Amino acid sequence: MRSRNIRLVLVLAILSLVGLSTAQIYWVREAFNQEQDHFHRQVNAALNQVAHEFYTYSKVAPPVTNPIRQLSGNYYVVMVNSPIDANLLDNLLRKAFAAREIKTDFEYGIYDCTTECMVFDTYVKSGGPVLEQMSNLPVWDESNYYFGVYFPNKQGYLLNRMEIWTFTTVVMLVVMVFFGYTLFVILKQKRLSEIQKDFINNMTHEFKTPISTIEVASEVLQQPEIAGEPERLLNYATIINKENKRLRNQVERVLQLASLENDALELKNVKVHLHKLVEEVAEQMAPSLEESAIHLHLMATNDRVLADPLHLTNVIYNLLDNAVKYSLDGPQITISSRNENGNLVLTVEDKGVGMTREEAKQVFDKFYRVATGNRHDVKGFGIGLSYVKLIIKELGGSIDVESEPGKGSSFIVKLRNGA
Repeated sequence: MRSRNIRLVLVLAILSLVGLSTAQIYWVREAFNQEQDHFHRQVNAALNQVAHEFYTYSKVAPPVTNPIRQLSGNYYVVMVNSPIDANLLDNLLRKAFAAREIKTDFEYGIYDCTTECMVFDTYVKSGGPVLEQMSNLPVWDESNYYFGVYFPNKQGYLLNRMEIWTFTTVVMLVVMVFFGYTLFVILKQKRLSEIQKDFINNMTHEFKTPISTIEVASEVLQQPEIAGEPERLLNYATIINKENKRLRNQVERVLQLASLENDALELKNVKVHLHKLVEEVAEQMAPSLEESAIHLHLMATNDRVLADPLHLTNVIYNLLDNAVKYSLDGPQITISSRNENGNLVLTVEDKGVGMTREEAKQVFDKFYRVATGNRHDVKGFGIGLSYVKLIIKELGGSIDVESEPGKGSSFIVKLRNGA
């Protein structure tokens, strides 16, 4: 899929998600407000009924103004100004709320306006029975009384009544999660496609160079007059041999990484001296580098680790090779070691181009290279550090990188010390 099409899909998807979310939030709020208004009307009607039954019971004329006041979203008070029988109030409230299907817990209290204190309070569970009048509830005959009704679970009660909206919201969230996951997969596949494209370009270049060199050298060797020039013959034969080894090494590195990912690689771990392997790799690479390019500070007193010698050697080689590649003005590489908390810590530090924080996060990803695309100033497939991390992980160790653009990078390997 082209980048333009992916951007278009991404923009449309985000706009769709925002639009659907906005619409859902709007309609849920509208539905909640309607439920709240309905609840308020039903409670007012029930409390009005209770108040008028009190007036009838007490033979008091009802007030001209509305006796009910809503002090908050879930708290109502009713002015009675007549003797309040707690037993009667309890019975009337239960019946009035049951008749209007107000099925939620409530608490009511009787207040004395003259003393400004509550003289009775009780909590009624939803679905409780409508009680017959009970003789053990007190009766107050003083005037200036009112009662208050409080609904502690009003919010949850209203949400429970919105089952269809709850269901559609859950479905909406599932769709959004699926949509988001789909976008994530699309972007991931796009990135993988770009990385694979870079890998193919780099692989083509890396294979083409030795093949072209071998082709030219072999054409020269086919010339009849070359037989009389032994030095020239040896030179071209050496070139072919060198390029053939280079080509074979590139193929082996790709195959090694593939075998690791398929769990087809079996490490033959034995006790090895890491310092010896480091010195051997440094000595092997020294002829192709400037003098004093590699500095060894191997200070660990215990350099024994349990590892596969072949693959651990490859790890060291890849770390050094990476340091050389990204030291464009002449490599200055320091290899140091130390013991720390039962671990052997090996650090490979260079003074090369360094990396940004984002590049450092991806440096161990397969096929990733700091220099990508058609830039071939830094050779390689982008699999060396991926191979390093996989091997270190198989050995039960860890590898981290510290880097700063323009100042170089440090790769820190930790392996458990062998006995």
